[in-house]
Amino acid sequence: MEIVPHYVYSEYSLLSSTNRVEQLVKRASELGYKAIALTDKHVMYGAVPFYEACIKHQIKPIFGLELTITMSEDLNKVASLRVYAKNQNGYQNLLQLATAIGHKSGKVQALLKEEAQPLLTDLMVVLPYHNGPFSKCSVTDGLNWLKNWQNLESIHSSDWLLEVQAESSSNAHDSQLIKQIQEKTGMPVIAANPCFFLEKKDAKLFQVVRAIQKGIKVEDHPLTKEELTYYLKSPEEMKELYKGEEKALQATQILAERCSVQLELDKPKLPTFPSGQAQDSSEFLRELCIKGTQLRYEHITDSIKERLEKELEVIERMGFSDYFLIVWDFMKYARERGILTGPGRGSAAGSLVAYVLQITDVDPVQYDLLFERFLNHQRVSMPDIDIDFPDHRRDEVIAYVQKKYGKEHVAQIITFGTLAARAVTRDVGKALGTDSYLIEQLVKQIPAAPGMTLKKAENESAVLKDLIAQSEELSELWEIAQGLEGLPRHASTHAAGVVISSEPLTKVMALQAGQSTISLTQATMDIVEKLGLLKFDFLGLRNLSLLENIISLIKQQIGINIKLSEIPFNDQETYHLLSKGETTGVFQLESAGMRQALKQLKPTEFEDIVAVNALYRPGPMKYIPTYVKGKYGNDPISYAHPDLEPILKRTYGVLIYQEQIMEIAVVMAGFSLAEADILRRAISKKKKEELAEQKEAFIKGALKKGYSHEGIEQVYDLIERFADYGFNRSHAVAYSMISYYLAYLKVNYPLAFYTALLSGVWNQPDKLAHHIRECKEAGYPVYPPSVLKSGILFSIEEKGIRFGLLPIAHVGFQAAKYVVEKRDTTIADLFSLAVKLDPKIVNKKAIENMIKAGAMDEFGENRATLLYAVEEAVRFASEVNSFQEETEGLFTLDIQPPTYRTLEPLSDQEKLDYEKEALGFYLSGHPIEAYTKVLASNGRITINEALTSTKVVRIAGLMTYLKKIKTKKGEGMAFAALSDESDSCELVFFPRVWSQYMNLIEEGELFLLEGRFDSSKERIQFIVDKVASVKTFNPAKKTKLYLRIESDLETQELLEMVKTTLKAHRGTIPVILYYARTKQTLHLTEEYSVNTSPAFLAGMKKLIGEENVIVKEP
Repeated sequence: MEIVPHYVYSEYSLLSSTNRVEQLVKRASELGYKAIALTDKHVMYGAVPFYEACIKHQIKPIFGLELTITMSEDLNKVASLRVYAKNQNGYQNLLQLATAIGHKSGKVQALLKEEAQPLLTDLMVVLPYHNGPFSKCSVTDGLNWLKNWQNLESIHSSDWLLEVQAESSSNAHDSQLIKQIQEKTGMPVIAANPCFFLEKKDAKLFQVVRAIQKGIKVEDHPLTKEELTYYLKSPEEMKELYKGEEKALQATQILAERCSVQLELDKPKLPTFPSGQAQDSSEFLRELCIKGTQLRYEHITDSIKERLEKELEVIERMGFSDYFLIVWDFMKYARERGILTGPGRGSAAGSLVAYVLQITDVDPVQYDLLFERFLNHQRVSMPDIDIDFPDHRRDEVIAYVQKKYGKEHVAQIITFGTLAARAVTRDVGKALGTDSYLIEQLVKQIPAAPGMTLKKAENESAVLKDLIAQSEELSELWEIAQGLEGLPRHASTHAAGVVISSEPLTKVMALQAGQSTISLTQATMDIVEKLGLLKFDFLGLRNLSLLENIISLIKQQIGINIKLSEIPFNDQETYHLLSKGETTGVFQLESAGMRQALKQLKPTEFEDIVAVNALYRPGPMKYIPTYVKGKYGNDPISYAHPDLEPILKRTYGVLIYQEQIMEIAVVMAGFSLAEADILRRAISKKKKEELAEQKEAFIKGALKKGYSHEGIEQVYDLIERFADYGFNRSHAVAYSMISYYLAYLKVNYPLAFYTALLSGVWNQPDKLAHHIRECKEAGYPVYPPSVLKSGILFSIEEKGIRFGLLPIAHVGFQAAKYVVEKRDTTIADLFSLAVKLDPKIVNKKAIENMIKAGAMDEFGENRATLLYAVEEAVRFASEVNSFQEETEGLFTLDIQPPTYRTLEPLSDQEKLDYEKEALGFYLSGHPIEAYTKVLASNGRITINEALTSTKVVRIAGLMTYLKKIKTKKGEGMAFAALSDESDSCELVFFPRVWSQYMNLIEEGELFLLEGRFDSSKERIQFIVDKVASVKTFNPAKKTKLYLRIESDLETQELLEMVKTTLKAHRGTIPVILYYARTKQTLHLTEEYSVNTSPAFLAGMKKLIGEENVIVKEP
């Protein structure tokens, strides 16, 4: 008699089991089982991994599922069923049952009888002992339920089994009930032992993972004596447990014999395109391509015709015509709806067919891109065209696809968040009731790096080892965390993947509800591909949203309709901008290190942008100087062989692109491009057998062409050396186009660029502060937020940019929208504004934060006075609005608004602190400005000035972030961030310096630092040598700005320009006007206080004369 485990959960019963599929099946095989079932609760996530593991370990897979059904319409009583697929039809019914329950919402996910019953055909049904239909009911009720559920002819009672559990014999009522129902119905009884963890010793892991799921402490829910037995018992243990009940054990064998399902894997199931045309897909595709070629090319050369024919032939031979038509169709939809799409992504940009179909906007002929890098008939793999859309419009295109092909045929792809190193440590610690401080001490020692594991973290940190070794509590935590690490924690939606199928997806996989109306697969990306389905990547790219917004603003501002396809690639101002490294906000080119590389390179043509995008990565970035020297003729260009010159000439002898490797193989070894692509893949994958085979073929081909053995070895070594660094040229060209478009728009339409850029990062204070500084330095004032003038986000106003209301803390989208829509010319003060606002939408906190951000300075009162008046304003508004409601607006309340109680203005520091609270950064100034003069006398320069220096410099500012760590040697060091009025930067305190100053350094304090900037790594960092607290310096006395207005300049127009300039550079320095004609001195109110930055002073001097702008200490 063979015994079969049939009540088995895996890791895919999320946080309800610690059984990892591969280990589970391997253990079952080791114990001598010939078959095993998987019955995860409600889901079929593990079906394919389970099947593959069973095939690998030569054990029969039985596909099962645990369902929850309703015993009453109002969901008051639910019960569990376990169902098992007898055959292929039964397996599809499992998928449909999992899909049905996966689309249930609410706390109780359960199927009604009419939903579940029709799908019980071709299934074995086990009525569970615990929480089954007979749990805590009478015999009569149990028999009635059976009769009700078994009344379909297609359901055979012989396929239904009653479960018994030996470990549960203490529950006398349920045991007696099962026995009575069995006697009255003759239903077979099946022996079961729940398997929720693998071995007896894993009980603690199971207890902890269950506590994590329930959000409780382990001690609050200890395992019962019965639950301690929920591991995978051996056949011998099962026989001992069920001694005298051999029939119940034998039923497990009968269940296994009746269930037989084979999965069809790795066989493509390509979707078909509903063209509605008489011709087939290949003919329709060819027709579209011929028309597209005529639109794309003014002169169609023979080489273009030949290439198009060659590509179409490969696409047709590989059966991918429908795939291209599907992509063409949704891209056509996007264009018709005005949805901007990216020029291309990945190797698909090397396809002429994709270009003429307007799937991509990269001309592969012009840029010498290779189709074989994308599709290769000698390397059969699914096509992969990734499409970029603006991140806020991507869902529109997915919705179109779903509507066209049907809900059952389209789904987004699932992904799993796991119990990763840091997360599992926190979760386990919380479940064990470990002190939160101790937990964080452990977590701090685990690097937040992708792919980090607990074992790796422990090996790298002596401090971590000591913490674990010195505490039994932490040692236990660490051991359990390692046991649970990597288990799936929750399901979420893949960022891009969408699957489209001609047949209903539930033929091969289960679905569940997603975050939108589109279902989610119960198969991850790799499983979708194993099932032979084709996935499409719809990516949301923030920079396309930025491009779209810039183009929209240009049209609004000056009426020009920008078309990206018409932007010239020889604009000298654009290359001048790139050469200066002024690429903040420019896709792919905005990091500090990349800006340095651009300054070094000084691009003069589009190919330079493509090259630097490909080179600026760990590894190949060391070849940037070689490229630069070659470009400017500083060093002679050398080639491993003269025949490589035509291939490497455009990159000045540097092997940058994967396509260049392919071209070398064609020229030297006589490979076809398809064969060359196989060589490229073999080298990059480093499979020994394949590498040896390809190297032999390369040498053989090169010898045949007359190359010397020495020369061949030299070139092959070059290829192998650069294989790790080689970048996909098609992708580099496509993404460099987006970089160029943004750089072009930045230099030619700066106001629209900066406005859209600021709106795009409205909820990222650090980036917002950085971009605002750059705006001001570029001469474009950023006016403060205003309840009377601001939009929801940033907007163009005159020759500057008006700050939006949404970035203000506690002013959400609805509140900002409400203020913009409801304001009118009757608003003259805080009280009249409050009357206009609905307190349910714009609450008191929102009003206070708008005041703190300076959005009500126009009311003519200082911020302290306005803040004090908020309570009174809210009360007054409530009184007025209540009266209006009671009288239905027929009468006007004859009541005077309250008067302000004038308070002393906020100090400069208080004002700045409130701005930081409301906006997340300092808008009108910076705390360090109070010390500008005294720090300058101590050799301090701004961060912005220091960034370009290679010498030891002194910078000063506010420490906005501080992270202390331990090195592998156990020494302390720290990383930090510093901001001043010009920029911000990363700081590094190495152990020697940190040990000297660690007691002085605190986050949120002002410091003067001495050190140097290091750009040798990908990020530019300031290496600190010396530290001094700015508190030791006396702040400068109050600076004042004097502006003299000459008689001949005293015009209304000039005074307006002066006023606008002052308001655009809000700060803390008071302004005094002197009118030369009347000899009158005018002290301007706080509203006109300024930040005397170099950009402001230069602009004001240009406006009224250099000698008429004086900054003085009183």
